Amino acid sequence: MIEVNGIGKRYGEVRALEDISFRVPRGELFGLIGPDGAGKTTLFRSLVTLLLPDEGTITFDGRDVVADYRYVRRNVGYMPGTFSLYQDLTVRENLEFFASVFQTTVEANYDLIRDIYVMLEPFAKRRAGALSGGMKQKLALCCALIHKPLVLVLDEPTTGVDAVSRREFWAMLRGLKNEGITILVSTPYMDEAALCDRIGLLQNGRLLSTGAPGTITQQFTQPLYAVQGTDPYRLLSALRAQPAVDEVHPFGTALHMTVKENARIEDIQAALKEQGVDGVNMERIAPGIEDLFMHLMK
Repeated sequence: MIEVNGIGKRYGEVRALEDISFRVPRGELFGLIGPDGAGKTTLFRSLVTLLLPDEGTITFDGRDVVADYRYVRRNVGYMPGTFSLYQDLTVRENLEFFASVFQTTVEANYDLIRDIYVMLEPFAKRRAGALSGGMKQKLALCCALIHKPLVLVLDEPTTGVDAVSRREFWAMLRGLKNEGITILVSTPYMDEAALCDRIGLLQNGRLLSTGAPGTITQQFTQPLYAVQGTDPYRLLSALRAQPAVDEVHPFGTALHMTVKENARIEDIQAALKEQGVDGVNMERIAPGIEDLFMHLMK
């Protein structure tokens, strides 16, 4: 459905995207994972014809997004990262306006938005600017869907939204996927990666890796250890000074550590004890997507 081939984009001296290539089959929920400034918004704006790439091509349902931009705009639903609906219009007025832009009506495609709109219906006469963050996102999603697009492109839709609204939003996306809509969503949250069919890891304008959430971590081949101690900061400094330690990063209440080839955990523990770093526990663990992301950034 979507094919991105060698896309590059510059803003002056800044390389926002560099040789990005991937495919998204019809009906897939594809997640683009990366921190702020990774290039997610630039890539999505290129896909929905709001930016011209400097290099490469993007095809949408077999059509070039530059040459056939009118076809793309008729068949894509785009939800930008910032709330961009008319804040002085009511919920219902926003829906009717966006339906009219695409020469349709709310009633014609109501079946597609019903499950989302029932949560908004009590606020139908409320101005969009007065809605909560979660309700604004639901309204923006309805407006992006009102013309029944082939592809839905969502740029960080859950940023700044409470945990309950985040869960509700992802449940809605799974329901839309079951309707056959192809969905591309970007997020800085690693825990949301597991909710996608496939993901791409993006950093500094480069696509580090793509794959299914359950299998992409197989690219992480080094032994990984969770390390805990009574003084985490001192432990982190001591581990980074160990020649046998390859990488160590804070992960919640623990540290995640990889070691160099032929290194022995017993030797590292003994060295820590000699430095007076006691009460250290090291446990071999399976890597997660965030571990892989940090590893690939080296």
